[in-house]
Amino acid sequence: MEISVKRTIAGRELTITSGKIAKLAEGSCTVRYDDTVVLSTACSSDTVREGLDYFPLTVEYRERFYAAGKIPGGFFKREGRPRELETLNARITDRSMRPLFPANLLNEVQIINTVLSYDAENEADVLALIGSSTSVLAANIPYNGPVAPVKIGKIAGNMVVFPTASDLEKSSMELLVVYMKAGVIMIECGSKEVTEEEILEAIKFGRQTADEILAMQLELVSKVEKPNKTFTYRAVTAGLEAAVKEVAEAKLASVEKSSDKKERKATVKKIRDEALAALLLKFPETKNEINSYLDELEAGNLRKEILGNKVRPDGRGFTDIRPISCEVGILPRTHGSALFTRGQTQALVVTTLGTKDDIQYLDDLSGEAEKKYMLHYNFPPFATGEAKPIRGVGRREVGHGALAEKALMPVIPTQEKFPYVINLVSDILESNGSSSMASVCGATLSLMDAGVPIISPVAGISIGLVKEESGWATITDIAGIEDHFGDMDFKVAGTAKGITAIQLDMKVEGISDEIIEKTLSQAKTARMLILDKITEAISNPRTELSKHAPRIVTIKVHQDKIKIIIGPSGKMIKKIVEETGAKIDIDDDGTVHVSSVDSVALEAALNRIKEIAREAEMGATYTGKVKKVAEFGAFVEIFPGQDGLCHISELDVNRVKRVEDVCKEGDILTVKVIGIDDKTGKIKLSRKAILNEKGGTTGN
Repeated sequence: MEISVKRTIAGRELTITSGKIAKLAEGSCTVRYDDTVVLSTACSSDTVREGLDYFPLTVEYRERFYAAGKIPGGFFKREGRPRELETLNARITDRSMRPLFPANLLNEVQIINTVLSYDAENEADVLALIGSSTSVLAANIPYNGPVAPVKIGKIAGNMVVFPTASDLEKSSMELLVVYMKAGVIMIECGSKEVTEEEILEAIKFGRQTADEILAMQLELVSKVEKPNKTFTYRAVTAGLEAAVKEVAEAKLASVEKSSDKKERKATVKKIRDEALAALLLKFPETKNEINSYLDELEAGNLRKEILGNKVRPDGRGFTDIRPISCEVGILPRTHGSALFTRGQTQALVVTTLGTKDDIQYLDDLSGEAEKKYMLHYNFPPFATGEAKPIRGVGRREVGHGALAEKALMPVIPTQEKFPYVINLVSDILESNGSSSMASVCGATLSLMDAGVPIISPVAGISIGLVKEESGWATITDIAGIEDHFGDMDFKVAGTAKGITAIQLDMKVEGISDEIIEKTLSQAKTARMLILDKITEAISNPRTELSKHAPRIVTIKVHQDKIKIIIGPSGKMIKKIVEETGAKIDIDDDGTVHVSSVDSVALEAALNRIKEIAREAEMGATYTGKVKKVAEFGAFVEIFPGQDGLCHISELDVNRVKRVEDVCKEGDILTVKVIGIDDKTGKIKLSRKAILNEKGGTTGN
């Protein structure tokens, strides 16, 4: 039976419908907002994989090109592996919902979102999350939802919910807040140096809309027929928890105060291995359960120390940042390089400057687009002292790179000011907490080392949370162990002026506005301190580019000159490139980009282009070759690619009967520009004017 729930939100109709399509899925619905439609499905496995000791959740997001009336590019004309945007949108749903499933659930749960229709104005990421939450509830899978995502913008000083793609072009922020009854569970934000107060105002502003979306889901789910299914949870063996505490609790507590990740890891591993060996004799085939209890002990000890004794594992205070080191120019052949180290987290970030040939071309539902600034993040296994196979870029690497890229976007110079393609690569060499924010800091250093005129330096920091019924504490610059056993990873990046990016991930069911306000304040203080460290290392972008970077000079020529510069079948531009070694790119509007690592080659190519693209000046004198003779006058090439007509009446001070009496093809004449047609660009020349200036003499 088809069931629909509708609300009008921001002047457009939001509809959730179930019972019409994908009815064999345990839970399914379509979410429509204006003309954008997403199908969301949720299914769970009937059996549990042997040896599984974690909750197996997978979230997929796919955009069908037909949704926007397009055919995929490429030879096969078929959608392939997920594009970066699809991966990021899948992560939004995953990060928002994962904390709300029971941690001990062992049935595999799969959520798939498919964009069926796209109107180019209303993005599908929010609709996919609404549909995912609704589908899981309808499938009767254990889940402490629903959640309600609300996207918020600020245009001309006014907050708006569900801004369109056109609205976002004018907005100072693109803030996605995911609410639930208990509070906020996820935040994703890119903004143009907005204040902490503006972010808080926006979060409160979106709450009413969120409540409507929560109510819609509950209303629809109350009307659907839900499957009755038995789920499997991690086994509980009588007496095992007490036995684990007896064997390992005191020993694990003794290593809580350790600032060295490698040393702590080795000590904890030894304690756990000894505990496993002893306990498995008495409780065979309970390895996963024992490890689970050992995790709980570690978490309990850490949380007790922080909340009870006000002590962090490495002895820091709640707002202390680990020692920071900033180095620039450390690699000899790169265009810009930096090494940013914070405690045992280290990012090597390299800047490479490219030309128009290096632009990344994107093809998605919004249409084709060019990307001239990119940041890529790599996390090799040695960063955590492990030996693992490298199997390509994972979702986490895509997500962290996108966050760092977003954080720096507002300070990247325009193409008019800096006509380079900018590629940043962050290689994480050590990781003990918040490597994505280390990438932001390292990228700022690297960009300035490369001579990129960024508007302001950007820094990032991560704030953690430990929350119990007895109270809560926010902690600055979380280490890996605090991230693993804590309740929150709240990343904030920005300049001295304001916030440029936020990413919040939770492990508990929502946080209050009070915690968010405290976190933003704490992050701002830390950000200012890190910015001071960055500017101590390099205060401003270098004024000179690396000698290994290409030099790009941009000039503007008249559009009519483009075909002359290119020449028949590209002969002229190919000749210039071959003779000088420079690269030349020409835009349709007459913008010419000339680039070369060799300054001599660059200058030579520029001079050739300027010569070809020269335009006649009224009243100027030129010496040129007669290209053609006609009854009414002679056509004189005053410079390459540009000729004008010297009418027979302008050939001499005396009356001329035949043009050939004065000149023939190939002769050199000195002429003056006496007229330029504004519409056609045709040039009128006069030899007579030159002769008059010389006192009326004749001759070539």
